[in-house]
Amino acid sequence: MDKGSLQQEIDYLCQMKKNEFSMLGYEEANSEEIWECVSKKYKELPPLHKLANDILSLKPGEWMNWVTVQTYKEDFFARKGKTR
Repeated sequence: MDKGSLQQEIDYLCQMKKNEFSMLGYEEANSEEIWECVSKKYKELPPLHKLANDILSLKPGEWMNWVTVQTYKEDFFARKGKTR
């Protein structure tokens, strides 16, 4: 599978997960963040069936934990860049 079609499959799966999260009340979820959350554990891309399983089995709580940590990191580094 070439990179272009693999990326299309990943985008499609993340969009499906985004739609699921939206139905559960997490309207702020987006497919880019879902992919970042899932892909953080990969050093290199695994086979498509593993990607599909990891994306489609992502729980809202796991995603919310990841978003919370990212927010704290951004806030920390934003404050660290300010001089006092």
